[in-house]
Amino acid sequence: MPSPTTPSADLPRPAASTGHPAPASGVGRRVARWLLVALGVVAALLVLLGALLAVIDWNRAKPWVNEKVSEATGRHFAIEGELSAAWHWPQPLEEGWRRWIPGVTVQAERLVMDHPAGFTPPFQRADVKTPPKDNADLPEAPTMARIGSATATVRLLPLLARHLSIDTVALTSPQVALARTADGTNNWTFERKDGPRSGWSFDVDRLVLKQGVLAYADGMKDLDLQARIDTTEPIAPTSPPGSPAAKASASAASGTTPTAAIAAPRTSSQGAMPYGLRFELQGRYAKAQVKGQGRAGQVISLRNKVVNYPLQIDASAGSVALSAEGVLANPGALSGLDFQVFLQGGSMADLYDLTGLVLPNTPAFETRGRLTGSLEPERAVWEYNDFRGKVGQSDLQGSLKYTSGKPRPRLTGTMTSNQLRLADLGPTLGTRLSGNTQRTRSQGGKVLPDSQFAAERWNAMDMDIVFKGRHIIRPESLPLQDLSTRAVMENAQLRLAPLTFGVAEGKIESQVTIDGRSAPLKAQIRGTVQGLQLSALFPKVQLMKKSFGRMDGAIALESTGNSMAVLLGHGTGEMRLYVREGTLSKQMLDLAALNVGSIIVGKLFGENKEVHLRCAVADFMVVDGLATARVVKMSTDDAVVEATGTIDLGTEALDLRIKPESLQWKFFSLRSPLYVRGTFGNPDVGVEAGPLLLRAGAAVVAAVVAPAALALVPITVPAADDDTHCKPLLNLAQQPVKPGVQGAAGTASQPARQAASKADPSR
Repeated sequence: MPSPTTPSADLPRPAASTGHPAPASGVGRRVARWLLVALGVVAALLVLLGALLAVIDWNRAKPWVNEKVSEATGRHFAIEGELSAAWHWPQPLEEGWRRWIPGVTVQAERLVMDHPAGFTPPFQRADVKTPPKDNADLPEAPTMARIGSATATVRLLPLLARHLSIDTVALTSPQVALARTADGTNNWTFERKDGPRSGWSFDVDRLVLKQGVLAYADGMKDLDLQARIDTTEPIAPTSPPGSPAAKASASAASGTTPTAAIAAPRTSSQGAMPYGLRFELQGRYAKAQVKGQGRAGQVISLRNKVVNYPLQIDASAGSVALSAEGVLANPGALSGLDFQVFLQGGSMADLYDLTGLVLPNTPAFETRGRLTGSLEPERAVWEYNDFRGKVGQSDLQGSLKYTSGKPRPRLTGTMTSNQLRLADLGPTLGTRLSGNTQRTRSQGGKVLPDSQFAAERWNAMDMDIVFKGRHIIRPESLPLQDLSTRAVMENAQLRLAPLTFGVAEGKIESQVTIDGRSAPLKAQIRGTVQGLQLSALFPKVQLMKKSFGRMDGAIALESTGNSMAVLLGHGTGEMRLYVREGTLSKQMLDLAALNVGSIIVGKLFGENKEVHLRCAVADFMVVDGLATARVVKMSTDDAVVEATGTIDLGTEALDLRIKPESLQWKFFSLRSPLYVRGTFGNPDVGVEAGPLLLRAGAAVVAAVVAPAALALVPITVPAADDDTHCKPLLNLAQQPVKPGVQGAAGTASQPARQAASKADPSR
């Protein structure tokens, strides 16, 4: 018996150790054989399954499919043509090993889906069974959609997780009519059925369209549109300068970027995919005709976040025209915009119905800029950056940002005009009628702006816009130099604070608040007039290097109304103007075209004499638009002129009595009372007894009402050089003006006003 420690001669001896594993060629051959067998079995199964898919009559499943889809959507659905299925392999959109897992392509011919039961599209009668001749490609009235053929490629692995993943849906000759009625009911919302959820989910990667018609009818917006879609050969897009697509196009031109087919959309680093669709748009919006055309990519990716889907469109609706070209990085979410946009229209207010933007009335405008961001419903955020253009004959540039949100979206930004034409500002202030027509005498010849505010729109959007007009182009008679304002609108309340005009080497600074939450509108108007050099109002006088004096003032009103004219016509509060240290002469007033003033100065003081104006004050109480003179006095070295009466801001009627009191006996016979009557637009100035006329009162009135659209706050007037003469009058400037009943009562300024009325500032 062999020893346990001695190897048996019958047993195989181990190989001598060499430091390397033993050969495994036998095991490798066996594994290879098994892999070949497995691949053969898989191939056989695929061939068998492919044969089964080819021989199975899938049309037998149509009734079941039609029933399940109709039940799930709550409306009739049917596949009226052939239904078939086939394997596809490899997967064109997958990478790595997943690319080699087979998928299934399902194809259906002549699909139809009806509107929900009882739904009648707007602008179409329920008894109409065929579309009108000009819409011959649209489905019949009861039908929401008809599709010539539809192909869907389905992945198999996700089915194990109860997820239907569709790579590509290709639709040929789709005819889809989306609609919303006047009460808000639409045909694209599918009712959710009661009961437990199925647990299944699905998504679609890409959508391919070939020759079709898409229509949209909206009874709420009175909108009726139709777009015809045609497939074209791939065309490279023209990308916005500086955009990723433009950089990619430049790279492609240099040969560094490969050309991609429609079936494989490029990423942002590769630029935009080529155009593959052409579309034409026509229809109407209210009474405005809508038409347009454009190009887009044939393949729409609905899953990838960055695909740079190209889009180019030229369209018009009424007076508004749009031209845009660029890319959508994520077309499924309408996000990742990068477009160059050219926009023009008859008025910026016309954009409200199309975009929801609440903008003022303007002359015809056009702008060009870069639009980036997202148009995703309820989460839209976009910026219109570095746009340039013009409004009327004024230039305009700036940047705007729009952010959707609850309870209202918000628009912020800055705009600048280097050369602002005053006539182009008119419609914004309401000094022209609708349609940009000039005001005529037959419409009353009124001066104050009477166009109504579109306050019903204010609750649609909040706003914070800063605007600067660096240089105002205007007639010589209106020495406006510049304009700046910050317009804030929140919860239907508009606030212009500050609203500042550079005028005659001084400025008018104001605050206007209008509450649009109820009718009529409630407003508060406050502001100051600071340092206006009156000679600068009249350039010919300024060339003489003579001064009419310096004007300061303040106004504060509370009111209600739906236009600036009505607000002023119902205002209650007080207003004051102060003038100090000036010179008057017949020659100067002639140059200023103040003909009536030149006559009275010539009669009172002589044809060639210059009169030294020490100071003047005009203090008015305002009750329901009627301004009543409390203290109106002018002091010169030779005479004191005092005025009483009223100015009706509602009717623009003047009724003032002016009484000059000569300080020397040689003027005693010339103490004739004067009157100022008529209206702002057509004043009538004359003498109650004698040949004297005076335009100075009308000039003061014009100076008061010219900035009446502004609001006013307390000011401090610098003390006159000769304080003993004008101190009682100028002391009124130390009292702040107040809006409303408190200002009209004048309680706070009563002592100073009494002192100014009783004191003789000439002594």
